[in-house]
Amino acid sequence: MARPNPVEGAQEVQRMLIDYAKQETIEPLKHLGRYLGLGIAGAILMFMGVFFVGLATLRLLQSLDAFEGGSWMSTLPYLVAIAVLVVAIGLIYLSLSRARRKVLS
Repeated sequence: MARPNPVEGAQEVQRMLIDYAKQETIEPLKHLGRYLGLGIAGAILMFMGVFFVGLATLRLLQSLDAFEGGSWMSTLPYLVAIAVLVVAIGLIYLSLSRARRKVLS
């Protein structure tokens, strides 16, 4: 019966520890990086969408002849565009909070 070599046993333990550390740290970080990248891309696209909706609303209202009057009438399209942006941001917030509650429950 051969006696186990302590050096080989130590090397095996070292390999197992390194493999375990890689499995528990590097792999989750890779997945986290992917989700983070997708989240940042989604946030940028969402910002651009809301920005263009607000800009389109403003340009549409400015092109209408109904708002060609005094200083108050020329300011009204800006106020309406801001209101549209606030509503859009509120809808996005509600959607995200519902999704968060669904994930947490």
